[in-house]
Amino acid sequence: MTDNRESEDLKLLVAMARDKSMAGRKALVDAVGDLFRNKGDVLSDLERALMSEILRQIIHEVEMSVRRGLSDRLAQMKDAPHDLVMALANDSIEVAHPILIDSDLLHDVDLVEIIQHRTLQHQLAIAMRRNLSESVTEALVETGNSDVITTMLGNPEARLSRATMEYLVEQAKRMDSYQNPLLHRPDLEPELAKRIFWWVSAALRQHIVEHFDVDPFDLDATLETTVKDIMSDDAAAGQGRPKPLELADQLAREGAITAELLVKVLRQGEVPLFEALFARISGLAPKALRRIIFDSGGEALAVACKGIDIPKAEFATIFMLTRKARPGTGAVNPRELTRVLALFDRMHPEAARAMVRRWQRDPDFLDAVDGLERAGGRTDGKRKRGTPAVAPTKRGKT
Repeated sequence: MTDNRESEDLKLLVAMARDKSMAGRKALVDAVGDLFRNKGDVLSDLERALMSEILRQIIHEVEMSVRRGLSDRLAQMKDAPHDLVMALANDSIEVAHPILIDSDLLHDVDLVEIIQHRTLQHQLAIAMRRNLSESVTEALVETGNSDVITTMLGNPEARLSRATMEYLVEQAKRMDSYQNPLLHRPDLEPELAKRIFWWVSAALRQHIVEHFDVDPFDLDATLETTVKDIMSDDAAAGQGRPKPLELADQLAREGAITAELLVKVLRQGEVPLFEALFARISGLAPKALRRIIFDSGGEALAVACKGIDIPKAEFATIFMLTRKARPGTGAVNPRELTRVLALFDRMHPEAARAMVRRWQRDPDFLDAVDGLERAGGRTDGKRKRGTPAVAPTKRGKT
């Protein structure tokens, strides 16, 4: 940048700063932001200091959309003014979010300060940052907020000290939401993983003994075998996962697998155990079962649950929890839930049971559900050949 060009830029900024209107403030913020982005590497210290001070003085006088736009730009910069980045990081979450997630200019002490003095939304955004240090994760844990802690545990780039990890494992005894993300962390030591598995098993044992006529000694032996399997060779290789088939067999023999138990297991994040239990009461092969449970539309799951007499309320919970368990899937769209519940209501129980029996004999017959959303799930009650029958709608169409 030449001296003449520097002078022109400074004069322009001074002139724009005199315009106190909202439009003038927006133009000034945009101009300074563009200068930082496009010429940041050649700006003199005086220019940088001047522009930073201009923005700092007027940043809260411009509307949120302008501040958000500036935040988006500065979040990707490696040399943006630190005090300006901090001002944006402490702004409302709509403005702060890009900075909190992406800016490399926030130091650990900055992040800890924001965690301690800003909102829950600020804490959640920080919990999703890359390369979180142990001091920052400790501050997140000290918030005591389960949503913040669960989000942080699901971040593979969040580093936890041994003391923090032990504390969270202890908390997992009463906080079910911590158990699954903890067990999926690659830095969880086998001994700590074993504690969690024992607690989950103990909670499951208590529920089963209280609600079913099961021999406690046989159940204890099965649970002990299951936990020991978890810590076997797979666990030593860093791939520790429950081996729940023996437990599912035991519960099936005792007639203890119920819709309530399925929901409880799924809420605890024990997806493999849920699959094993569902397989036992439905008689479906594992390959077919996984396809049914995690089918994107949920039509096959509706058929299977109707076919094995799972009540509507429990089906709704199972549908929502299995959607969350699918990779890359967030919260369930309420319209999707309404649609699949309507299908569940219209479906003839006998037709659903017949479909489940067909799947038991021939898993490839699952292809028949591909048209469910277009046929069995239609509000007019029409269906294609090979899809489960559903009850007529209130208008009596068939």
